[in-house]
Amino acid sequence: MRAFAILIALFVGFASPAHADDTADAQTIIRSQVEAFIRGDAAAAYSYAAPGIRGVFTQADVFMGMVTKNYPPVVRHKSFEFGKAQASGDIVAQAVRIVDDEGVPWQALYTLEKQPDGSWKITGCTLQKVGEAA
Repeated sequence: MRAFAILIALFVGFASPAHADDTADAQTIIRSQVEAFIRGDAAAAYSYAAPGIRGVFTQADVFMGMVTKNYPPVVRHKSFEFGKAQASGDIVAQAVRIVDDEGVPWQALYTLEKQPDGSWKITGCTLQKVGEAA
């Protein structure tokens, strides 16, 4: 949870607002991955993960299992709303407000990195229940 607070502090304190095109691209990637999780499409969800994540989870089904187990509000939720985005070079941090399927509010912070081919890939997601101390 401390990592979540540190990431937010770094991006709020040192980053600039994300360029509108970068924000739209990042949100499209996040939304597409979440839709793939909901459909149970491990291969599609995995395709949005950055090389570093793919290096740790070398198979799509293993990645899907990890997300389903550790990030259930991302997979099953009542609402998923984008908040503020910040950018620093080729990195975008995108806040997301989530209400899980039981009505519990969560705050997620996605990080994405622009790849050499110009695409955006998700490098991480931290998730914290709203109201919990970091």
